[in-house]
Formats: sequence, structure tokens, C-alpha cells
Amino acid sequence: MDVTDRRDPGRRPPDGYLSGPDAPVLATARALAKVDDAVAVVLVEGISDQIALETAAVCRGRDLEAERVVVVPIGGAHAIRRVLTRLGPPADRLRVAGLCDLREEELFRRGIAARIGPAATRTDMENLGFYVCVDDLEDELIRAVGVADVEALFAAHGDLGSFRSLQSQPAWRGRPPEAQMRRFLGSGAHRKLRYARLLVEAAVGRDALPRPLDALLAAV
Repeated sequence: MDVTDRRDPGRRPPDGYLSGPDAPVLATARALAKVDDAVAVVLVEGISDQIALETAAVCRGRDLEAERVVVVPIGGAHAIRRVLTRLGPPADRLRVAGLCDLREEELFRRGIAARIGPAATRTDMENLGFYVCVDDLEDELIRAVGVADVEALFAAHGDLGSFRSLQSQPAWRGRPPEAQMRRFLGSGAHRKLRYARLLVEAAVGRDALPRPLDALLAAV
């Protein structure tokens, strides 16, 4: 743990979650190992999505582990068909749902159609328990929390100076603050993981949890 981490635990990934180069593969394997005892499985693209969904559940007073709901970060949308194949044919005992970004919707749609059922439209996908973030989960959360409160979170966790530096870069100067924030969250080793929890908690505090997260929780 470095000096910054000791000063502010919020600068580390949330406890219990993996980070580092091997994290995506390890996180997928760890989650899939729990599937045999599950009654519902939620497929998400990455670990930050897993953190966001599980944080939202806690904020809503739910214990997904006790409910035998397993959130599986699949390591990118390209893996959706492979993971669905690993889960086997749809069965009454196992509810399968999921979450993806807008740009990955078609990959999810094709995987769902091949392994679960017809998913020609967004409505079809939602009827099967799969929801799409516009443009991605970070964008949904930034809009839910609001620019001013996101900046307040950056300040509270020692990141506002770094964010201001990004804003001053020629490539990002004058761009909409929401776009700057998305870029900022996507940079740094752990930033997206750390703020997945913080942004969801802030959104729930405003009673503004993004619809894809809210609807997905209701589906499982």
C-alpha cells in the first residue's frame, strides 16, 4: 500500500474486488465458480460494473449473496456467447440477466439470441432481463449525480487537481464536462473501480439510480 492509499482508503479498489492485469480473468473464474449454487446470474462487462451493481443492491438493502444471485464480470462483451454457453441452456432454476454499454449492444443481442431467445429489439432484450447503458455506465452515473456533485466527489477523494489537469489538456480543453469526466474515470489504474461505488452511492442518495441498474436489480 502506498502513502496515498494509507491516507485515503477510497483511493484503492473497494475491498473484496480484484485489480491488476490478471483481474478480469480471475474475477470471471471466481464468479463462475459460484454459479452452480445460484438461482440467478447477472452478466456484466467488467469489474467496475460488478462493483456498481453490487453497491446498488447494498444501498437498496439487498444481500445478493444470501439471495444466491451471482454477478459475473465476463471480461468484455465479446465473451457473452462463451459465458452463456458455459451456463448451459436456459432452465427454470437459473435466471440469467445482464448489463452492457450501448456500443456493445449488438454483441449482447447476438449472444442472447443464440443462447436464450429472440432479442431483435431493445424491448426484447429487456423482457429477457438484459439492459443497455447509454452511452456506458459511467455516463449514466455522471448524469444521475450531476457535474457539480461529481466534482465534489473528486475533491473529497483528492482527485480534483488531476481532473483539472486533464481539463487543461489541448485534446480535452473546452469539451463538455461529462465527456471529460468519463475520460478521467477511464484513466488511472484503479479510478473506474473506486468511483463505481462512490458514484452509485451518490446516485442512490439523490434517489436517482440510473434506470438500467434499477431495472436490472428489479429483474433479479
